[in-house]
Amino acid sequence: MSEVAPKLREVFVEALDLDGDVDVENLKYRDIEAWDSVGHMALVAAIEDEFDVEFDTDQVIDMSSFKVAVDMVTELQAKND
Repeated sequence: MSEVAPKLREVFVEALDLDGDVDVENLKYRDIEAWDSVGHMALVAAIEDEFDVEFDTDQVIDMSSFKVAVDMVTELQAKND
């Protein structure tokens, strides 16, 4: 995974209030109770703040897993550079 992954993992853990034993790298939307629609919006906001990026509506809807989030953040950062 990219260099985004370790920091993004921390954001997932904090935003979704996850235990240390959760396999964040393989986490998918609605796999756990905390990642419901409300948790999703909190997660999106936390990612945007941490990485200084902004997702459009389609990206918010399409963010279905940790791996997808890594790809999205990496792509947005490349566009901002």
